[in-house]
Amino acid sequence: MNLRFRLATPEDFPHLLAMVRAFYAEDQIAYDAALVEPGLRTLLAEPACGAALLLEGDDVAEAGYITLGWCFSVEQGGRFVLLDELYLAPAARGRGWGRQALALARDWAIVEGASVMRLEVNHHNARAKALYLSAGYRDDERDILTLPLAVSPAGLHP
Repeated sequence: MNLRFRLATPEDFPHLLAMVRAFYAEDQIAYDAALVEPGLRTLLAEPACGAALLLEGDDVAEAGYITLGWCFSVEQGGRFVLLDELYLAPAARGRGWGRQALALARDWAIVEGASVMRLEVNHHNARAKALYLSAGYRDDERDILTLPLAVSPAGLHP
């Protein structure tokens, strides 16, 4: 059985958000509605930011989702795609669909003109990392560090 996708639209927000929440709970990602929900709405409304792919299978209508975001890097040769999130619902697992989902995301990125696709994986998720490595991703042996740039209500940085 094959996996396929359709581009999510703003009307898909509630359905997609339910899967996002399930993914965050399962992968031990802190869910902050004040960050996640506006970010997801922007992604759905503004194609220049990227895309959300809703995954479907022949017998699994809600197989999961992928979020993809546009980035730019001189080192990476220009515009590239961040595979931000990949989630397969429990009913969609164990079918080889993880590899198919990666191929769908890759094909979307190629058609859209990306030079590279990158992703991040949590240290505790060895199974996902093994899938990514077997699909041709390489471990650049770098750590991702984050500096929050949140602006306070007064417009000043904390």
